[in-house]
Amino acid sequence: MMKQRAVLFLVPCSLPLLAASVAACLLTAAAPAAAQDARQIMSEAQKRVEAVSQHYEGLLQVIDAKGKITDKRWAFDRLGSAGRSKSVLRFTVPAEVKGVALLILNNPERASDQWMWTPAIQRERRIAFQDRSTRFFGTDFSFEDLEERDVEQFDYTLEGDETIAGAPCWKVTSKPRTKKSSQYTSSVVWVRKDTYAYQQIENFIKDQVVRRLKYSRFEQVQGIWTARLLDMHDVRRNSRTLLTIDKLQYNVPMKDEMFTLQAIRRE
Repeated sequence: MMKQRAVLFLVPCSLPLLAASVAACLLTAAAPAAAQDARQIMSEAQKRVEAVSQHYEGLLQVIDAKGKITDKRWAFDRLGSAGRSKSVLRFTVPAEVKGVALLILNNPERASDQWMWTPAIQRERRIAFQDRSTRFFGTDFSFEDLEERDVEQFDYTLEGDETIAGAPCWKVTSKPRTKKSSQYTSSVVWVRKDTYAYQQIENFIKDQVVRRLKYSRFEQVQGIWTARLLDMHDVRRNSRTLLTIDKLQYNVPMKDEMFTLQAIRRE
């Protein structure tokens, strides 16, 4: 999920106020190179998870503020290149949500198009932009969190280096460009230096962290470093959803016909 995410950055320089004219010259010279370094980091991160298609089955453990755990399962299929992919996510367990599906058509220059199919009422509905910030069927992932973001949809700042969960990382801030509508004002992404995999993402509304996503249990699957466990924390609700990824395969034969409203109704 959350596969082929996007992040690129412009780098601020911090210089002591000692010789103002010299500092200004150094800042002017250094900033373009630093900005390019950040963009290269994030482009490489996206490049390393490129795959024609992806399939996995996921166990979701939703933990509310009181510690109560609710289990759900979904199946996920994805086809296409970064920013232009199509995906279908369908619940398989428990019975009350079985068959509920989300069709996502990602766009490189704007928010994705999304439709949800609910078999109990035999109806699909388009997810309006104002609903993208809401939780997806009781999980701590919002509708927006489930779409794929292309690197060109954001501006970036390299904040420096930081070690997260024992992994040396680049710390990068991303802000959505004007053409990219988002509930989040900015996001901070920690990218591992050894594999370019994401280690953690914090999503902000103004200056407040609202969701924190942690990645762990990394494995190399068909040459792609992949986190087998995702931990999404809704900070305001104080609830979490743990997503454990099973039966993961990349570059599985798929057809465009799988990613239509007609297809999700038939299942």
